[in-house]
Amino acid sequence: MLIHSISQLLTLRGGPQRGHELGRLGIIPNGAVLIRGERIEAVGDSDELRAAYPDEPDLDAKGRVVLPGFVDPHTHLVWAGDRAAEFEMRLQGKTYMEIMAAGGGIVSTVRATRQASADDLLEQTRKRAESLFWHGTTTAEAKTGYGLETESELQQLETLLRLDSLGPLEIVPTFLGAHAIPVEYKDDPDGYTRLVCEEMLPAVRRWWQDQEIEQPLPFVDVFCETGAFSLEQSRQILETARRLGFPLKIHADEFDNLGGASLAAELNAASADHLVKTSPDDIRTLAASDTVAVALPCTPFGLADPHYTPAREILAAGGLLAIASDINPGTAWCESMQFVIALACRYLRLTPAQAIAAATINAAAAIQRDSTIGSIEPGKQADLIILNVDDYRHLGYRFGTNLVEMIIKRGKVYADHRTG
Repeated sequence: MLIHSISQLLTLRGGPQRGHELGRLGIIPNGAVLIRGERIEAVGDSDELRAAYPDEPDLDAKGRVVLPGFVDPHTHLVWAGDRAAEFEMRLQGKTYMEIMAAGGGIVSTVRATRQASADDLLEQTRKRAESLFWHGTTTAEAKTGYGLETESELQQLETLLRLDSLGPLEIVPTFLGAHAIPVEYKDDPDGYTRLVCEEMLPAVRRWWQDQEIEQPLPFVDVFCETGAFSLEQSRQILETARRLGFPLKIHADEFDNLGGASLAAELNAASADHLVKTSPDDIRTLAASDTVAVALPCTPFGLADPHYTPAREILAAGGLLAIASDINPGTAWCESMQFVIALACRYLRLTPAQAIAAATINAAAAIQRDSTIGSIEPGKQADLIILNVDDYRHLGYRFGTNLVEMIIKRGKVYADHRTG
């Protein structure tokens, strides 16, 4: 298939973009993309490629923008129920941590998720996954973390793998047994930390191998935060995971600066996420590493918190910056990476070009998939989106609407979400 007559073909070629390089879109005016099977075969000028491949089935982009499918590198996609009542409580003045201390927050969703059947959990998650896809996300990282016991956490991993097999959204799983301290261990957080290290992580590794899953081992993540896991507990969990062969991620500095970003850099984690209260020293340490800083602007927006990730400081230090939705039931039920881009332009002070790069090639680096997705280059997976506009800057400029007209995932065209 030859897609031609593209007003702006955003290739994002050249790999992840560090520091002030962020925003290099690699635009080809009047561009074209040749797809063979699931891969991109050639990229270039429309007139030249049409002349070179005159007999190729074609798709006329009609002067619209084409770019890589969005990569969402931080989601809590699999859960049951909702927390709409807590949203009202926050509007009445309760803080996130106060709600959590009163039995709400993550532990509330844990109760609902533990009680859900496997089929119900899959169906609730599938609807959210479809919404992500129709807003242009073609690959999403997705975490467990609403079970906080071995059996339930494994059920969530199984749900994610089933969802990935159903498609079209491609799922990259993460094990987040260390998402919160469950009520059973509220007076013994060290005991729960030992459970994660001594029982859960080995069980996940055995289960993954027994299932003969073709994907690499899932990421292991931990919520390093006041009221969740301390820096030392986080280190214990991540070092155990690393010894078992798991790649690493971390939630860090959402509410307090505990040093999680520097820990991520030290352990060569794929990413450190949230990073709202990250210190200048931690920013420099992170920027000197290959760990990607992932900003989640929907979360402070959802909490009506004026503090956002210091993106400009991360870029000034030469860091790798990505953005993600953080879709979750408590603070950021948002399936649209287009809205994430709009928030990043306003509150992280990124340009549309920088936000797009942070949502594609750098987001792919945050899940260690930048060699196969995140840009439009020969040999890469054919994951593209066609917008209904002729200028990429409408992304960021507009919000609250869906600018995606057509999606191509692994070379297959998805054109009408109402009929699938």
